[in-house]
Amino acid sequence: MGSQTGQNSSSGFEEDPHTVTHLLNELEGPDTSRVALVIRTIYDGDEHGKFMERLDTRIRNHDRDIERMCNHHYQGFIDSIRELLQVRSQAHKLKTEVVRIDEEAQESAKQLLAKSEEMIKTRKVQSNISAAVDALTLCLPVLTTYSKLQSQMKDKRYYPALKTLEQLEHTYLPRVASYRFAQQMRDNIPRVREDIKQASMSDIKDFLEAIRWVSTRIGQVAMKRAALQYNMDPKLAVTRNERHATLPPNPFTGETYEAQAEAQSDEEEELCAQDLIDFTPVYRCLHIYTVLGARDQFETYYREQRREQARLALQPPTNMHENLEGYRQYLYGVLGFFVIEDHVLNIGNGLVTRSYLGEVWEMASGKVVNNIRNHSSYCTDTYLMLNIKNLIMLFAHTLQNYGYTVTPLHELLLEVKDHYNEVLMQKWVQVFRDIFEKDNYHPVQVETPEEFSRITEIFPYRDRNLEQAQFPKRFPFSMMVPKVFQEVKVYISACLEFSEDLNLSQTEKEDMVRKSTNLLLTRTLSGCLATLIKRPGLRLLQLIQITINTLHLEHANVLLEHYVAKLTGIEDSSKPGLGRLQGKAMFKDIRGEAEEQIYIALRLKIDEFLDLASYDWMLAEPRGMSSSYVLDLIAFLTSTFTAFTNLPVRVAQTACMSACQYVAKCLMAMLLSEDVKQMSLAALEQVNLDVIQCEQFAATEPVEGFEEGALLMCFADLRQLLDLFMTEDWSTYFHDYGSENSKYLRVSPHNAIIVVEKLREGEKRGMFSILKRSDKKKLLETVLKQLKQLTQHQHAS
Repeated sequence: MGSQTGQNSSSGFEEDPHTVTHLLNELEGPDTSRVALVIRTIYDGDEHGKFMERLDTRIRNHDRDIERMCNHHYQGFIDSIRELLQVRSQAHKLKTEVVRIDEEAQESAKQLLAKSEEMIKTRKVQSNISAAVDALTLCLPVLTTYSKLQSQMKDKRYYPALKTLEQLEHTYLPRVASYRFAQQMRDNIPRVREDIKQASMSDIKDFLEAIRWVSTRIGQVAMKRAALQYNMDPKLAVTRNERHATLPPNPFTGETYEAQAEAQSDEEEELCAQDLIDFTPVYRCLHIYTVLGARDQFETYYREQRREQARLALQPPTNMHENLEGYRQYLYGVLGFFVIEDHVLNIGNGLVTRSYLGEVWEMASGKVVNNIRNHSSYCTDTYLMLNIKNLIMLFAHTLQNYGYTVTPLHELLLEVKDHYNEVLMQKWVQVFRDIFEKDNYHPVQVETPEEFSRITEIFPYRDRNLEQAQFPKRFPFSMMVPKVFQEVKVYISACLEFSEDLNLSQTEKEDMVRKSTNLLLTRTLSGCLATLIKRPGLRLLQLIQITINTLHLEHANVLLEHYVAKLTGIEDSSKPGLGRLQGKAMFKDIRGEAEEQIYIALRLKIDEFLDLASYDWMLAEPRGMSSSYVLDLIAFLTSTFTAFTNLPVRVAQTACMSACQYVAKCLMAMLLSEDVKQMSLAALEQVNLDVIQCEQFAATEPVEGFEEGALLMCFADLRQLLDLFMTEDWSTYFHDYGSENSKYLRVSPHNAIIVVEKLREGEKRGMFSILKRSDKKKLLETVLKQLKQLTQHQHAS
């Protein structure tokens, strides 16, 4: 067969004997992917028949190989069959056993399956629990923090709540972002922030309202501490009836001040603003608004509200001027405001700045000064004004301790001092009037050394003659002088009392006291004295005594200067440039007015006597003695000029001279009066007798110090006129007229004509018949004619 195959191969594939073989090998090869390629190659070629033949040959060859192999292994196959049959029976047994075991396994597996299912369920539950625990572990801090936030909001702990909210938002909520409640919380955060903001603002409003009520108390405590620090009277800062009044409870603590009154009285000086006020709302609100990025908004709101409260505190009570309590409460409130603001400045982290406080204080100081100035201007109580001054001083010291400028307050004190001096002077007007009203205007007379010492202690009057005189002794002045001197000293002390603690130098104090004293002397006392000396009904002797009193008060001016120097600590009052009191000039002026009043009163008194004159101008015979009214007048003048002993010589001389001149003038006026139409020579002789009496009085020099004949010259005009008519020496008069050495130089033709005409009218009634001089009428006519010629010549020249 091999040869046949070889033949077929040589006959069918002679051109390419390896091609068909190669294709068959490819088909029989392990790579089945090339079968399609081989088949395509066969069908595409022209050797399809040859390929089929060769394929059949190859099949037959393989069949023979299989047959041969089977024959070779047949006995082994039989043996295997036999063994296989044996295995069959054993397999049956095995199958039976397996079925039994399977059933047993199935029964056992059912329980295991049940347990397994239970275990799976348990595992699932366990897994769920674990997942739930993990979720709760993740969510629990969020819920706890949110619960904490709610609790803090409920307790009004807004700043911790805000911190908790920040922690919740940025730390915990991002961890549970996948949960719906987390989103709800996140959406709710802006509302919570706004609630916190509004709640904190509500707290700050309550705080601002509360400090309005407690600021007065804070101001009082601060002033009391300052009083102790500056050694001032702590009672200035004690409200009237403070121990007995029921005080309102502290709005911050709820405690009443009455419950702690005793402890507070001992420890009050240790208190400060934070002891009476809980500033927590301020700090909390400031922090909250800072965290929320709205700090500027809060600062603006706080400052505006405090400015408004400052305006309310600066409004004084309408009746503040009535008592010290009104001033206390007003200044307590103002001071309390600035003490609180100073505390906020120090611990408020910039909420209040020094410049802001400076602006508020500048505004407030002006209003405080104006309000106190206006209300104190109504005050007429010097004691109250002293307390007001001390209260303002304490107020200024307290503010200065807190760093505020108090210059306007010191300037206000100077203005109040001026008003205080005005009030003092008004008070002293009544004091002086009472002294003048009660004085008897008689020299003070003392009976014992004790009385003498009491007077000299009040008014240090020194007179050696008076000291050596026997009791009873008489001072030259009335009680008006020591009383006025004493009251002026009291006034000086009162002025100095106000100037104390004003931080003035000794020189400034002295200058202020001197100015005030000068005003008292030159305005108040001067006005009272001027009113006194012009008071209707004041007698001449009283005027004289007042004049004497002013003389001694003038001398006391030096004593007052030394008293001022002693009180102000400047002992050397003779130091150059040291101010002088103006009392001397004032008393001189008043004394001048008093002297004028003396002269007027003296003339009025003379008029009273002269009004009693009742001349019979047609008298037939003279009485041979002076008229009674002249004698009374001379007696009055004699006693009056005796009272002038204690007056300055100049005053006495002036009064005496003016009195004589006035008497002479009045007598001359009587002679020349138009009311007297006719006159007898006897009436003229009676006037001559009266003039002689006056001349005798003048010749006695009732007041010492006149030159010889000085008083007589007052009656010279009258004397020469009377002598001319008594002697009828007309030839001498006409001959010497116009000469400086004329005997009748003071007789004017005009006056002579008036008297001649009156005598001529008297002659018409025959009054001259008793003289038995027939040529009298002719003489008068001739004299009258010559006198008229002199008058005409005088007018022509």
